Amino acid sequence: MAKQPHLLVEEGDVHEIAIIPGDPGRVDRIADLCDDSELVAQNREYKVVNASYEGTDLTICSTGIGCPSAAIAVEELSRVGVETFLRCGTCGALQADMEVGDMVVATGAAKEEGTSKRYESVEYPAVPDYDALTELVGAAEDNDEEIHVGPIVSDDAFYNEDDEYVDDWEDANLLAIEMEAATVFSLARRKGLRAGAICTVDGNLVAGTQKGADSDDELPAKAKDNVERAIRITLNAVTAL
Repeated sequence: MAKQPHLLVEEGDVHEIAIIPGDPGRVDRIADLCDDSELVAQNREYKVVNASYEGTDLTICSTGIGCPSAAIAVEELSRVGVETFLRCGTCGALQADMEVGDMVVATGAAKEEGTSKRYESVEYPAVPDYDALTELVGAAEDNDEEIHVGPIVSDDAFYNEDDEYVDDWEDANLLAIEMEAATVFSLARRKGLRAGAICTVDGNLVAGTQKGADSDDELPAKAKDNVERAIRITLNAVTAL
């Protein structure tokens, strides 16, 4: 298999399990919690690092923002040996009782994005692999972490999520909104691979708050703190998978 054109990796460069945050900076944050790590490649929004955590080898790869770039990451990583994808990211809450810093493990993702629809009909479910879902929930419970478990929505238009959309998603009891999971889930299912997602709440659309609204930083302090908790849950799920 030739070197992949965007991630600049080839067979033998990566491990079977990958954690895929959106932010390249979060790759470093995950790697810092591992026992050791090594940069493999970096190009555009993609930063690829190999690491080891409690005796388990893993790859960490950023996907950038949105389903199109996430699809490229899943496509290219799967071609060179990755079989399990765990998204560790952030999301906006869609239920009034959810707070900044809460964590959500997705049981499915509504397809309010265009990428997965180029692969399959919108009626086909965007759902995580059962083992990935179970181990993420189990890792949280083992750490006595409180999490929300349920369906989310993946959307393309960050600045066009108006009240009509938000009200409809809230009424449907969707827990949160983010921008990658639907395509990650769909592609993994189609390829016979495993995928799961855990996201930390960085704002609440029902309350009218978005990340960065009250700070010079992208994430509120509580969300920053709890991102690390979500990373630890994800790393513990990696060891179980």
